[in-house]
Amino acid sequence: MMAKLAEWKQIGKWTMTVGAVLVLGACGGNKGDAAKADAPADSKGGNVELTISCGSVGQDYEMCKKLTDAWAQKTGNKVKLFTAPNSSTDILALFRQQFGAGSSDLDVVMIDVVWPGILKNHLVDLKQYSNGAESKHFPAIIANNTVDGKLIAMPWFTDGGLMYYRKDLLEKHNLPVPKTWAEMAETAQKIQDAERAAGNKDMQGFVFQGKAYEGLTCDSLEWVSSFGGGSFVEADGKISVNNPQAAAAFDTAAKWVGTISPKSVLNGGEEEARGIFQNGNAVFMRNWPYAWSLMQKDDSKVKDKVGVSPLPAGGEGGKSTATLGGWQLAVSKYSKHPKEAADLVMFLTSPEIQKQRAIEGSYNPTIPELYKDADVLKATPFMGDLYDVFTSAVARPSTVTGDKYNEVSAAIWNATSSVLNGKSNGADAAKKLEEDLTKIRRGDKW
Repeated sequence: MMAKLAEWKQIGKWTMTVGAVLVLGACGGNKGDAAKADAPADSKGGNVELTISCGSVGQDYEMCKKLTDAWAQKTGNKVKLFTAPNSSTDILALFRQQFGAGSSDLDVVMIDVVWPGILKNHLVDLKQYSNGAESKHFPAIIANNTVDGKLIAMPWFTDGGLMYYRKDLLEKHNLPVPKTWAEMAETAQKIQDAERAAGNKDMQGFVFQGKAYEGLTCDSLEWVSSFGGGSFVEADGKISVNNPQAAAAFDTAAKWVGTISPKSVLNGGEEEARGIFQNGNAVFMRNWPYAWSLMQKDDSKVKDKVGVSPLPAGGEGGKSTATLGGWQLAVSKYSKHPKEAADLVMFLTSPEIQKQRAIEGSYNPTIPELYKDADVLKATPFMGDLYDVFTSAVARPSTVTGDKYNEVSAAIWNATSSVLNGKSNGADAAKKLEEDLTKIRRGDKW
């Protein structure tokens, strides 16, 4: 693992922030519990150097650098940023190797909402440092991050899958925002064909996360659940995927590839989809909320042309479903400076910083009161309208499957990929997935 980290260092993935380059208004004048949580950071003269692993998608890295610079200025400490791989699957593998080696190279890590059960033995209990700040966050997320009575991570931002659409193109062709996947496909085909005929040969109807990784598990869960096919493994541990609704969802998605979606979607994730959409070459896109602020930048070809809605419902009697996403900040049990690392976590997850991130980066706060904040709603209007999407999203089966979730998710994305690639059909893929999940479970209990 040390060799792996050395390799990353050599290719320039490490960046040191020595002192702050920006003083953030949101960092000063903290009130109430947040002020208590940040109290240790108000004293100057620190000489600790921490390393934090931040996100690599979109503007995650830049925002984390800005905010850790602010904390460094307050405390006199230093922070190095480690940029992990883009794929959450690769990030988890990297962390597991790192922790398995007992390395102290990383102090603070950003973990997916589905990882607490997997990494629980390697993370610090933050209750001793939080001063009750967790009470400000959504209880369900705090419960997700609490394992065996230990608060092993603080909520950083929450997520739910959304449908982005070109409102200018819908208006141009006098078509409504689709409510079902069938309507989406029909609308996408009409506009794609018309725009190509008008000269844009690169226009696509719909882009999504289609390569075989965790992102496809998220998309697949939305499709299957929207058709009434369950969530692969239910809360009671029952494997539920082998049903006609799930099979229909798989088959529906497969029809998009090569028609309204480019075949290259099978090799793309969030950023590849955003790149196509933001360059003006797609009618619809499934993505997370982070993409909103990037599409409003001056260099975006779709600035002021984008609308956001809940994802379409499935077949007859279907419903709109969004996969619960989001990331947390945690402290490695192997950190040589757990107190300072926890202080950094409490600073970054405070209401003031979450508000700033919501305004500047359209990251969904994990603090309910911010969904009513006028400044937040002005910057990202859809947060108020789609509040229910974020708070009632369907969870991946990580809690019930525990440390086997990584295997479970791999089985899900491989089964889905087999249908999208035309190597299987929905019914056969659902049956095989049931068999694979049964083997992973190895008995009556997970």
